[in-house]
Amino acid sequence: MIKPGPAFTRPRIPAAKCLQLVRLNPIITRSELVESTGLSQPTITRATTALLNIGLIQERHDLTRSQGRGRPTVPLESAEAPWILAGIAVGTEATYIALYDTMGRLLRDDVVNTHVASLSQADFIEYIIAGVNKLLVDQRHRLVSVGVTTSGQLDDRDRVTAPNLGWQGFDIRSRLEFQFQVPVTVSAAVPAILGSETQGTPTNVDETVLVLFADDSLGAALSDSEGVKQIRPLPQVRSSLLGNGRAEEVLTTAHIEKVIKDSSADERSILNERAHQLGTLTAQLIDKYAPNTVVIAGSAFADDSEAPRRFASVVRKHAQSVQLRMIPTHREIVRAVSRAVALDPLLRDPIELGKVAQALEDRLAVSK
Repeated sequence: MIKPGPAFTRPRIPAAKCLQLVRLNPIITRSELVESTGLSQPTITRATTALLNIGLIQERHDLTRSQGRGRPTVPLESAEAPWILAGIAVGTEATYIALYDTMGRLLRDDVVNTHVASLSQADFIEYIIAGVNKLLVDQRHRLVSVGVTTSGQLDDRDRVTAPNLGWQGFDIRSRLEFQFQVPVTVSAAVPAILGSETQGTPTNVDETVLVLFADDSLGAALSDSEGVKQIRPLPQVRSSLLGNGRAEEVLTTAHIEKVIKDSSADERSILNERAHQLGTLTAQLIDKYAPNTVVIAGSAFADDSEAPRRFASVVRKHAQSVQLRMIPTHREIVRAVSRAVALDPLLRDPIELGKVAQALEDRLAVSK
């Protein structure tokens, strides 16, 4: 069984490295894989043979090239294995559920409108199970893994604590594994935003990216040559207008709305202070981690047209060369994290996922 985590690590095993490069290149040869990965020819041969056997890549014999007296070169390309990968993005007011094939293409999706904090954990799980099963109706391929992103934080056993969802140590992974009998990956949403980007970059790219998400919850994550990790705790906030305390509490949308309601200050001043404090927090993280790029996302930026400019002006005073980028809509975030967490087990350990798929087929054959 695929290990529960950590999610979004860079491809480490030979088969994962090869699959990543094949996916990023329309056509690639084994020799090019050797050159790009630094692995030996026999290692690449074993890895690509394993990927061919489980149907994740295929040979393009029509593009075979002869090179003198040696064996002809048969290029490789991605192939669609008969598997379905489910991605679930849990939100405060709605949960997005999507099914993907092994090429990362969307098969079906749906939105389950539920205020999660008002539901018991058992009821929420039932909603999710029903939503996934609804999408699986009449699908010709088999579900082989499920990925879940959520706000909040995960402990070392992947139990979720998310105040905005009313969760304290919720073991969503075990409950979904019991239901679907497939491996389940659980990740905080912020690392998943970065995971969606690292999945589309070559294995040898060594760039550090920082993401800051500010919405009903607040979080930051960092990607480097090893993969993605959440940054916690975040620096403390000291603000005469917003209050002092943990950034994860003081800069959330719920807290800002409370300040607007209770304070004598005007709303624009409060929102400006939030943008300023988010910029100050980011500048501190830049000083500590030295990222090449900072990505911002969430309603703190998307729903306040003044916030991105004010945020950027604070950051630029501390770091002129850092590239700033914004994910403009909630929908883009939800779709990106859902796809990222769905594809993670495939890209992290494709051979093990192949074993899961084979075990499911064997179990189905016995039941018949």
